[in-house]
Amino acid sequence: MKNKIASSELLLNPDGSIFHLHLKPDQIAKDIILVGDPERVDMIAEFFSQIEFRTKNREFVSVTGRYKEKRITVISTGIGTDNIDIVVNELDALANIDLETREIKTAITSLNLIRIGTSGALQPDIPINTYLASQKAIGFDGLLNFYARREEIADLEFEDVFKTYTDWNPLLASPYVVDCNANLYDKIVDDEFISGITITTPGFYGPQGRELRLHIVDQTINNKIEFFRFKQMKITNYDMECSAIYGLSKLLGHQAVAVYIIIDNRINLCASIDYKPSMKCLVHKILEKLIL
Repeated sequence: MKNKIASSELLLNPDGSIFHLHLKPDQIAKDIILVGDPERVDMIAEFFSQIEFRTKNREFVSVTGRYKEKRITVISTGIGTDNIDIVVNELDALANIDLETREIKTAITSLNLIRIGTSGALQPDIPINTYLASQKAIGFDGLLNFYARREEIADLEFEDVFKTYTDWNPLLASPYVVDCNANLYDKIVDDEFISGITITTPGFYGPQGRELRLHIVDQTINNKIEFFRFKQMKITNYDMECSAIYGLSKLLGHQAVAVYIIIDNRINLCASIDYKPSMKCLVHKILEKLIL
């Protein structure tokens, strides 16, 4: 007999839905768009010809519908890798755990997770409102270090070179580096995108080198990042979710890719006045790619 997952480990609501997302297995599609902003869920849903289901709990807003007959789910994650830990694990549970018996299914379903977000550029030649696709993510957040087998899916050589180059502070979480899914990347990304490497941070201010009233421990960190190179690759942007999406997806057997609108350039010290029209165009582009 299979081991059942205890109720303290897999929390469900009285209606049988998963604890945070308030979703049941039949309410998610295989293709799932992840966004940070809850309001962006409704913007994407405006493209749908049919809405099957909508629910909301805290920052987690979910809509499942159809875009030109393609079934797609859109979920807002809120900000940060702690929320991604919730979202990806609960989506996997919906797909791969029988919530009634609390047993892991024999046949594992692989989900397609596409993050559409905003980001800040870390190279001077990346213009505002550019489309960027992340081939690799560097996690400053430490989340993946809590999970077994992380070394099997991470780029350990990149990690070592980066920590040596930056003289990484041992008081900080050890960075981890994970690739996107190559097949999903090829499906989504075209010549309109810059390809890059994304750093995911556990905060928006100090962890991304911003100083308001508090000073940071390494005031040269963004300069180091700008000039870092590994096998001709360079780091292009900051975000707050990508590394956890890539890492958890690889460990769980899902496919993931992240695409962005660049809304500010940290090197040139400039920001977009209004990125929302560009975001709407990016969303439409991704939806069209998903129906191919």
